[in-house]
Amino acid sequence: MRYITFIFTCISLLFLVSCEDELDKLPVLGELESNFYQTETDAINAIAAAYDPLQYNYTNSVYHFRWFFGDFPSDDAIKGGSGVTDQPQLEEISTFFATPNNIHLNADWTAKYMGIYRCNLVLERVPDIEADEIDAALKARILAEARFLRAYYYFELVTMYGGVPLVEVLLSPNEYNQPRATAQEIWDFIEQNLLAAIPDLPLRSEYGADDLGRATKGTAQSLLVRSYVYQSKWSEAQEMAENVVNSGEYSLDANYQDIFIKSGENGPGSIFEIQRTPLGGGYWGNVNGANEGNLANVYQLPRGQFGGWGFNIPQQDFVDAFEPEDPRLKASVFMVGDTLGDRGIFTKAATGFDHDYYSKKYFVNRSEHEEINIGDPSMNGESNDRIIRYADVLLMHAEAAYHNGQEGAAQASLNMVRARARRGASPFVLPDVYVGGQELLDAIYRERRVELGLEGIRFFDLVRQGRAGEVLEGFIVGKHEVFPIPQQQIDLSNGTLIQNPGY
Repeated sequence: MRYITFIFTCISLLFLVSCEDELDKLPVLGELESNFYQTETDAINAIAAAYDPLQYNYTNSVYHFRWFFGDFPSDDAIKGGSGVTDQPQLEEISTFFATPNNIHLNADWTAKYMGIYRCNLVLERVPDIEADEIDAALKARILAEARFLRAYYYFELVTMYGGVPLVEVLLSPNEYNQPRATAQEIWDFIEQNLLAAIPDLPLRSEYGADDLGRATKGTAQSLLVRSYVYQSKWSEAQEMAENVVNSGEYSLDANYQDIFIKSGENGPGSIFEIQRTPLGGGYWGNVNGANEGNLANVYQLPRGQFGGWGFNIPQQDFVDAFEPEDPRLKASVFMVGDTLGDRGIFTKAATGFDHDYYSKKYFVNRSEHEEINIGDPSMNGESNDRIIRYADVLLMHAEAAYHNGQEGAAQASLNMVRARARRGASPFVLPDVYVGGQELLDAIYRERRVELGLEGIRFFDLVRQGRAGEVLEGFIVGKHEVFPIPQQQIDLSNGTLIQNPGY
């Protein structure tokens, strides 16, 4: 929400949210509550604070990104960095040796429950604002945004850990030690929140430029498609995906490469992006409250003369998944000899490492870094996080239609994505797919891999498709479908939380 400047830093005292929030230490409203949740401005500030943890990728002085968990353990990438001893707990995630003491898992868990707590604040306090103090339609929209955000935070948690504590109200101190709900209970709760949010969320076209990044009707519908697909609810997934398609609100960007550059942010195929800005950016230490820059930029830049940290290194198996002359490969991966914008030419000598490839999707030119007002420039990347794209919805529609026995509809959605990728090139480049049966499903799977590669999706796709055990070296079926519950959270719950099997 680049233009909805997060004012969380101005109102954090109202929420008394510290960087050490965990489930059993959910903050208690302070004395200033009596002067808050009384006006329309208060409601707007409160929903801004609920969006704020979306930006967190450095919580409790620990890094966490969705692509840590969606790319590192997959067959698309390895951790990288300066070697196996560089941030070794990320190496554990990459190689299926993560333990409950993994600090990155605990940081991610903490950030998600911060978001859930703030959503619960909005949903409990905003309804009590007097009618003459807030526009009724705005109130309904704010509550719908909070329901979407709460569903999103829980989606991230359930796909990471399975069943987690289900906290849908503000808790008193004697209620902090919550047990885990089942995964199905979490999925049901996600669906309930999204279905309740959809009617009161505007279409994307109904928002102005100042509201870029807010949840829209299509955003909630698309997350609901994902939720249905993860549960193999194919009929519901196809129907909801068709609602998104038939809305006319989205289209595929004409040029795939444009999606990931600065000028391509919030483009026609963008359904949900986490907005970033270098202004007010990050610094070493606790960056909650000033975490508006994107650390992914420096994290994925090559080392050496390029000034990056060299993580999330694409692998040959990922490169080989692209069909000949697929333009998306050059848009996704830097290869030896490529020019990295105004940062120089990629050679192994220039990086100091023997990697053949680097990720391109979070790349920014030096000249694109705007002047910042505080902090370390390396902590202030400004690339938006592309969370849900229209191509993803089309490919989920294709997958759902296939499972519903509608192969023609599956082929049509699949071929829309391929046609955009080839951009009018020879029909022999990414030709339309007309196969059926398992070949069609395999084609959809492959298309998801190359279209959405290095966007933190691959590992979770393999798990939900039931293919992780046959594709990923080191993956143990019955264990690695989920990550371990952070031990710190188990300890803080006085043993109320139960660990996932095998950990």
